[in-house]
Amino acid sequence: MKNLIGWGSLVVSILFSTVVYAESATIAVASNFTKTIEVIGQAFEKETGHQIRFSFGPTGKLYAQIKNGAPFDAFFGADERRPKKTIEDGLGVKQSYFVYAQGQIVLYSAKYPVDSQPIEVLRSADFKHLSIANPKTAPYGERAVAFLKKKGLYEHVKSRIVNGESIAHAFQYVATHNAPIGFVAMSQVVDPKSPVYQKGAYWVVPASDYAPINQGALVLKRGENNVAVQAFMNFMKTQKAITIMNRYGYKVD
Repeated sequence: MKNLIGWGSLVVSILFSTVVYAESATIAVASNFTKTIEVIGQAFEKETGHQIRFSFGPTGKLYAQIKNGAPFDAFFGADERRPKKTIEDGLGVKQSYFVYAQGQIVLYSAKYPVDSQPIEVLRSADFKHLSIANPKTAPYGERAVAFLKKKGLYEHVKSRIVNGESIAHAFQYVATHNAPIGFVAMSQVVDPKSPVYQKGAYWVVPASDYAPINQGALVLKRGENNVAVQAFMNFMKTQKAITIMNRYGYKVD
């Protein structure tokens, strides 16, 4: 009986330790990184016991929410500008900042041969709608417009452009065929669970044709002492997380 009591005490002790040390956190994440960070989050929770909640949206909109006091513990943007701006605003922890991934833009279509004739398809503008994320709030949309202007294609297509609030909305337009062609994130077309996976065609826009999409992340002042946030930021730099990011079309230095 004494031994059983001893084992019971040990089990209670272990369970109590798990409750004491397992924490939760809420992280603001750019829409393009939705599926990727959900998979990373599942691996993280399984390994650590901490719980992470994600709030997705356009980087510009998330930044505005943070400025207005939204209860986020960390911020994963689709660029470097807005995360760094939170540091300037006194809302971010400077020493926690790092570039977690580099995104890639693709031109996708279920109808046109963009994999073999991307420039010709764009120049002909033989389509009713071209989906692009809002360049004012979404870095992927900003880079897509910059690419079109650099190649002298913007005037050919500007009357056809429909803006999604975020890259997720821009992708939704092409996935539902409301737009027959669009600039989306590579992660959205290589995901095996994506509705367009191995359907249609896509062309990876050369990285030399637009400014790098370096995606920055940092801990916000609200999460500075949150154990779960610190653990998650460290987990993002592990080989397990990097492998997941590579699988979803992101470059990681």
